[in-house]
Amino acid sequence: MLISLTVGKVDAGIAILLTEDRRLIEFPSILLPNGISSGSIVDIQVSRNTAAELTSANAFAHLQEEIFSEFGIHSPTKPQLRIRNATQTSVVLEWDPINLATATLRSLTLYRNGAKSGSIPNPTSFTTTKISGLAVNTEYTFHLVLKTSAGTYSSDKVTVKTQKLTDLSGITVCPGVMPPEAKEQLETTLLRIGAKPLQDYVRIDTTHFVCTEGRGQAWERAVEMNIPVVRPEWVEACESEGRIVGVRAYYLTADPRLMRPTLRERGPRPGTAGPGQ
Repeated sequence: MLISLTVGKVDAGIAILLTEDRRLIEFPSILLPNGISSGSIVDIQVSRNTAAELTSANAFAHLQEEIFSEFGIHSPTKPQLRIRNATQTSVVLEWDPINLATATLRSLTLYRNGAKSGSIPNPTSFTTTKISGLAVNTEYTFHLVLKTSAGTYSSDKVTVKTQKLTDLSGITVCPGVMPPEAKEQLETTLLRIGAKPLQDYVRIDTTHFVCTEGRGQAWERAVEMNIPVVRPEWVEACESEGRIVGVRAYYLTADPRLMRPTLRERGPRPGTAGPGQ
C-alpha cells in the first residue's frame, strides 16, 4: 500500500506529515530522504509483516515460559519453628533453614504473644535464638514472620511455659577445667536431679558453665556469651535445696564461705538414711 504525504514541518528529529484530508502524523525524520523540508511530498510504502509478528510472538511466549519456570514453579515456604530448651527465665527457639526459592529476603521477625519481639540478624545463617528475661512459670507463644519479594509467610505458633524454680530439668551444663573426680561427680549430680547431660561445647542453649579454673577456649566463649560461670558446688546446692539457687555466691571469684552447705556437708535430710545405711 503506497501513501503520499506532505511534509509540514521538520524539527528535533521529528517530521510532521500531512495526509490528503489534513491529518497529522509524527514520523522520525531520520527515516526520510536527505534534503526533505516543509512542503516536500514523500511516498511511504506500508505493508504488514506477518512473519515478523509470528517470530516476535514466539519469542515472547518463550520468554514467558522461562520466567515461569525460573520464578513461578517454586515459592518460599513458611518457617518451621520449634522449642529447643526452656528454663525458669529463658527459652531457646530453633527453626529449619529458611527456604526462599527464587525470592529475595526482606526480613525474618520473631513475635512473642502476638507482639513484635525483634528481627533475626543474618537469618540465612542463624537458625536459633535465645529469649531471656522471662517470668518464672509463665506461658508464652512465639511465631516467626518471613517477608520476601514473593510475599509474607508465617510459621505456626508454638507455646511454651517457663519452668518452676523447683524444676531442674532445664539446667544445661558445659564443663570447663576441673579435676577428673569433680567432673565425674558433676555428671552424677546432674543425672540425679534430672538435668540435661553434660555438653561437649558451649552452645546457645547452655545455661551454665561449670569449672574450677577460668581458662581455656570454652571458658572464653562462655564469658563472651554472658553465660554464668560457676563452681561445681552450684549444682550440688541446687540438689540440696531442691530448686534453682542464685549463682552469685558460686562464681569462681566468690568467697567459698558464702556458699550454702551441700547435702554431703549437712548430712542426710531428716527421715532419710545416710550413706551405707
